[in-house]
Amino acid sequence: MVEKYRKTKETEITLQLDLYGEGNSSIATGVGFFDHMLESFSKHALINLEITCKGDTHVDDHHSVEDVGIVLGQALHEVIYPIQNIERFGSAVVVMDEAAVSCDLDVSNRPYLHYEIALDGKVGDFDVELVEEFFKALVLNAGITAHVVMVRGKNRHHIIEAAFKSVAVALRRAVTKNERTGIPSTKGVL
Repeated sequence: MVEKYRKTKETEITLQLDLYGEGNSSIATGVGFFDHMLESFSKHALINLEITCKGDTHVDDHHSVEDVGIVLGQALHEVIYPIQNIERFGSAVVVMDEAAVSCDLDVSNRPYLHYEIALDGKVGDFDVELVEEFFKALVLNAGITAHVVMVRGKNRHHIIEAAFKSVAVALRRAVTKNERTGIPSTKGVL
């Protein structure tokens, strides 16, 4: 279990994370659709996750979404590294009705995001461009390489939810315990 706290002029965030949990969550960011996505992420990654965020949502949701990504990434980095006895790589394609999104992920301590989901507009009041901002903040702070690619889809809600779930499942697979791997790198360190 790791706990994180971050306060800026724009947000105040508290987070508790148990990497090897049951997928239980309590999420309150002030951004309804984002809460739904984080609950889904927690459930499918099997990570127990508690997040509260008080943000300047009267301006817009950008700071809250990005800063939650930062804090969640920092928490993941703290519990994952130094890497030992995990699979390291994870991959998943998640389907939601007509939508399919893939995630290929490397827990490498080399942060990089390849994001291929071309969406604009909103889901309810949520700006869909914030999804990329969240994943960018998450992987940069977690030290993860992730390729998140839309295979197909039309409905914004389905596409975004499939993206969150595919990242969750790929992460769950990547951090699966495997005593045989030792440090899963020919370099001897990650």
